[in-house]
Amino acid sequence: MSMTEETKGSEPHADPAVSVVGPGDGERIVLGTTHMRVLEDGSHTGHRLAIAESVLAPHAQGPPQHRHARHDEGFYILSATVRFTVGDKDYDATTGTLVMVPPGTPHTFANLTDQPAVMLSTFTPDLYVQYFRDLQDVLADGRRLTPQANIDAMNRYATEPTTELA
Repeated sequence: MSMTEETKGSEPHADPAVSVVGPGDGERIVLGTTHMRVLEDGSHTGHRLAIAESVLAPHAQGPPQHRHARHDEGFYILSATVRFTVGDKDYDATTGTLVMVPPGTPHTFANLTDQPAVMLSTFTPDLYVQYFRDLQDVLADGRRLTPQANIDAMNRYATEPTTELA
């Protein structure tokens, strides 16, 4: 084998089946004081999985308590502490904690600390990523994100508020 052939074989090449999202890449979604970076929207996973990084501002309240009918949601805490309310129980998830929420389980979360909280969220399948895009569109159109607008968006993605716990 010549040196040229050896060099050619060791050069990196792009594999069309592999998706690489660098530290500054990904779709940005801003929802008030919560900033999301969509790392995988499902387009590279056959819609089986979506992943987003979320930064919750200090003292940020999350969505109203809700349940998903058709997807699992996972939350891995990268920094700070996030308070998860699951039904009527509270869990303080610290850095390094994984919270998995199966379909049908009522849940919400909030950052009650004085520091920004960062978490990685998974959606299996990818159904729920479009919900966040829809909320951003409401805000971009100059409309207020009312509870009803939020509920309307949830309903489009097999999700409903948990009214019996409200």
